[in-house]
Amino acid sequence: MSHAPAHSTALAQAGAWVERLRESLHARGVQTHISWVLLTDDFAWKIKKPVRLGFLDCRSRHAREHLCEEELRLNRRLAPELYLGVARITGTPEQPGLDGAGPVLDHAVTMRRFPDGALLSERLAAGRLQATDIDQLARRLAEFHRQAPVAAVDAGLGTPERVAGDLRAVVRRLAGSDPGFDAAPWREWVEQHASRMAATWARRLREGFVREVHGDLHLANLVDLDGDITAFDAIEFDPALRWIDVASDIAFAVMDLHAHGRPDLAMRLLDGWLSGTGDHGAVTVLRSYLVYRALVRALVRNLTVAPDRRTSESSTGAAPSARQYLDEACRWRDGADPRLLITEGLPGSGKTWVTTQLLERCGAIRLRSDVERKRLHGLAPADRSPSPPGQGLYTDTATARVYEHLEHLARDALQAGWPVIIDASFAQAAARRRMRALARSLQVPFAILRCEAPDAELRRRLQWRQTQGTDASDADAAVLAHARRTREPLAPDEQAVALDAGSPPDVEELARRWRAHQGNDDEHELPSDRHHG
Repeated sequence: MSHAPAHSTALAQAGAWVERLRESLHARGVQTHISWVLLTDDFAWKIKKPVRLGFLDCRSRHAREHLCEEELRLNRRLAPELYLGVARITGTPEQPGLDGAGPVLDHAVTMRRFPDGALLSERLAAGRLQATDIDQLARRLAEFHRQAPVAAVDAGLGTPERVAGDLRAVVRRLAGSDPGFDAAPWREWVEQHASRMAATWARRLREGFVREVHGDLHLANLVDLDGDITAFDAIEFDPALRWIDVASDIAFAVMDLHAHGRPDLAMRLLDGWLSGTGDHGAVTVLRSYLVYRALVRALVRNLTVAPDRRTSESSTGAAPSARQYLDEACRWRDGADPRLLITEGLPGSGKTWVTTQLLERCGAIRLRSDVERKRLHGLAPADRSPSPPGQGLYTDTATARVYEHLEHLARDALQAGWPVIIDASFAQAAARRRMRALARSLQVPFAILRCEAPDAELRRRLQWRQTQGTDASDADAAVLAHARRTREPLAPDEQAVALDAGSPPDVEELARRWRAHQGNDDEHELPSDRHHG
């Protein structure tokens, strides 16, 4: 006669009363590896299973209650309207109820149920995910990450050893879950990458970018709650998975959008997040986390999809296949393409609109002078400055400081292997020469995007922008007049590396020309092993 382990018996007993509770609530039941979820038209209750797994131990009722409270605390940061409280499951195993009389059997997280089709993964599959949704999500996550608690340097969280260990672990588990996975080159890459990146990971920890964040920002954990795009289902069961670099958190959503066939939305999200946080240093480590997140999703697909279906799935479904996520990991691992593009043009000439289109198509990091100028003076991008041309925020000294800052940020991003666009007027030849020298020193291609528009159109755009009051630019008619007087035309050698935007711009052709562009004197060959972001 054999005896089932105690935890298996406890799981079976709990499963029996959960089923009775489901019946009494007239609910639909679904399961995850650690929870039962009961769904009615308006509410959902999540009940932790009494299990012990490699990453958690929920065998005691106290532990399950604690995780319910943690789930409520963590998720109310981003979705307070969704997470309603922690309910007591009371009564007897034969007649369980919610918050009633009798002894407490267990606890459940009570949630408002959102409608089917609200997940961003569902909206994307249905062709209903819009750029404005991504912009709203970028703002929400940027604000969340700015306010998240910072890890103590000596807490053992987000350390280089932990980041490297996570990479090693996911490669090891992939090798165990997929006989076709060639682990050897990945193991070699992890060791080389960890050695190169250790100091950078450590600096991010010291500078306060390891924080208590979400930890699981893939598309099925992003949701539209009555027009509010946000995240839910943060990781409550393992603090080490949520006390991470904010770059790792945003990398999950960026990677998943890219893997779902929307690189444009992925880069739009990243651009909005960088603009909102000002954490441009994130690009120095972002590639590490994009690779890691893709490997994690490949592992999850291996663990949840039958082996005979792993190669037949399509990205048009609910999620890409494990093979597609592995391809995504390789793309981020090997896809460095540093190049520098600066803009030149009067206020209202379309620089920001065109560069938005280019960054979405070319996977570029954008730096905006209007945004960074405000940030350097302690202002939010949409804050208005009363400074007239040549004064306050716009003195020659202040402008020189902005361009020095842009150069520093561009250098970091280029050295990390990213294409970089600097959206600024670059009216002065000296500023253009400085950026060209930067590209030459790093041996990356350099180009100038020249934007033009008729005077009447410039004025119309500036007036419309002022009326909207949402753009970082303070330009008005006076600024336009000043810019005309001080603008220095491109020299012949600059015209040789110039890309004219055209009116109207053909952004697909511009993107093609920039990707093919290799100009910057004769020094543009790229050492293949120099970039390591």
